[in-house]
Amino acid sequence: MAVNTIPFDIKNETDNDRQLKEDLLRELPEAMIKATNAHPHLLAYLNSLPVSEMGVPQYVSSLSRKSGESQRPNLIYPVHRSGVFIHILTGEERNHYIPIEPSFGLDLDSLMQDIEVQLLNLKSRLKRINPDEDKERQYLDYLSLVTDTLDAPVTKTEKKGLGFLNKYTAGISKIKLTKRQFDGVKYLFIRNKIGLGAIDPFIVDPYIEDISCSGLGRVFIEHKIFKSLVSTVDFQVYEDLDEFVLWLGERVKKPVTFKNPISDATLPDGSRINIVYGRDVSRRGSNFSIRKFSEVPLSVFEILESGSISYQMLAYLSLAIGNGMNVFVSGETASGKTTLLNAVTAFIPPLAKIITIEDTPELQVPHQNWIREVVQSNKVEDSSGAITMFDLLKAALRQRPDEIMVGEIRGKEGNVAFQAMQTGHSVMATFHAASIEKLIQRVTGDPILVPKNYVDNLNVVIFTSQVKLPNGKTGRRITNISEIVSYDSSTESFSFVDSFKWNQETDVFEFTGYMTSFVLEEKIAPRLGIPQQKKQRIYAEMERRAIILSKLHKDRGVNGFYEVLDVLNRAQQEGLF
Repeated sequence: MAVNTIPFDIKNETDNDRQLKEDLLRELPEAMIKATNAHPHLLAYLNSLPVSEMGVPQYVSSLSRKSGESQRPNLIYPVHRSGVFIHILTGEERNHYIPIEPSFGLDLDSLMQDIEVQLLNLKSRLKRINPDEDKERQYLDYLSLVTDTLDAPVTKTEKKGLGFLNKYTAGISKIKLTKRQFDGVKYLFIRNKIGLGAIDPFIVDPYIEDISCSGLGRVFIEHKIFKSLVSTVDFQVYEDLDEFVLWLGERVKKPVTFKNPISDATLPDGSRINIVYGRDVSRRGSNFSIRKFSEVPLSVFEILESGSISYQMLAYLSLAIGNGMNVFVSGETASGKTTLLNAVTAFIPPLAKIITIEDTPELQVPHQNWIREVVQSNKVEDSSGAITMFDLLKAALRQRPDEIMVGEIRGKEGNVAFQAMQTGHSVMATFHAASIEKLIQRVTGDPILVPKNYVDNLNVVIFTSQVKLPNGKTGRRITNISEIVSYDSSTESFSFVDSFKWNQETDVFEFTGYMTSFVLEEKIAPRLGIPQQKKQRIYAEMERRAIILSKLHKDRGVNGFYEVLDVLNRAQQEGLF
């Protein structure tokens, strides 16, 4: 299986080990001392560090965006509820991502094998795992059947439970473990039986966005705060990598084989996984990638705090989305398209009926009247029973939605989406294109094939990208918000304007559509009852909304996704927004 490659030489224990621990403890902040008292494996890890070379790591209970500003990070933070800590350490090419697990510093391989053998011996006497009940508790009951903890007190409740379980273990010699060993064994047992093995710490870490194994070698991480990192999980032998990928496919119930070497699946938390098996199709060896799913989406204000958007742009989008404009979020892979689309759902009227259509479920809509449709892809020779995005989109048109959201338009479903716009349905979607010209080329070309005279039904396109910032770092920015104005059939040309544009030199968003916005003046102003001769009042309305959003965020501290939605819903119901 994978090797855990630590990026420094671990100190060997010596006769002065106790003194080293005492010296180290004196240097630790109070919060870290509390953490080491509760988690001995953290102290074991700290004691293995060459502190004289790297210094004592900083300890934080949670991360903020400021945490990522250090040029040479040396920081530890906890992954809550798992007993895992993460050490972010300066590296030469990339910084390191080092999981500190409860099994650290212990040689538990033989013990884990002994436990498996003992449980196999009890196989005929064990109760089956009930998938509808707490799986972790059931597996820990299994573990209690074959292990005894030497130096930990047993509570009355545990004694009662063990008495019941012991009827299954008559004649079985239990494996004796110290408390430290038991904590390590318990962690590995649950990690391997329920979690995703060696990569499970990445799954439970809420700050991870992407996990990537590109073949033989290290697994790479995309971190929300520290960006691109290299982990300690290292596949050094092709056979080990193949074995892990086969096991991973079985675990997510989408197995890979030589005949079907590619698998796409969704993890229980909604994360998206792609697996490629074997060197026949991947010369560097089997590979996999996981796109993490956030339980609670980022709000528009949290995106704003990262510098990706401005209050003025949010006010513009609130007018566009709240008044039924058709909006695409477009950009390259990992540019934040789905994140932004999730966030701006807060601007959809609270009583709207929304239908989302996705290949992999990623969109999160907080509205009560939400129908969530997901593609059914049967990877078999006769896939006539598969339900495609095209099928779901056609069905959605019969359900009288106020808003249709498509996870990503790639094929002929795009044609139906534009037909929906043509018939008055509001549509929002993500799309892969870096400019308005490229978007129109893709939309009107094969396989989407939207008639050119339909394209101007798309009102607003938001372009997102990973960019180089003036300070030299990379970040996500909305580079343009463009409006499609019209199509001239005689010249077969499109007219469009940029309502907002990002200035890369100053990292400032410029409102280039001020007093010239087609969508604001010709589409939205009439819907708000503003007469044609006074249509420029719409800019004052937009500015009023920008001020309200700024006050909600800065003065009232409104920030979270559901909190933003709740406040805006009340404001919309009262006619204030």
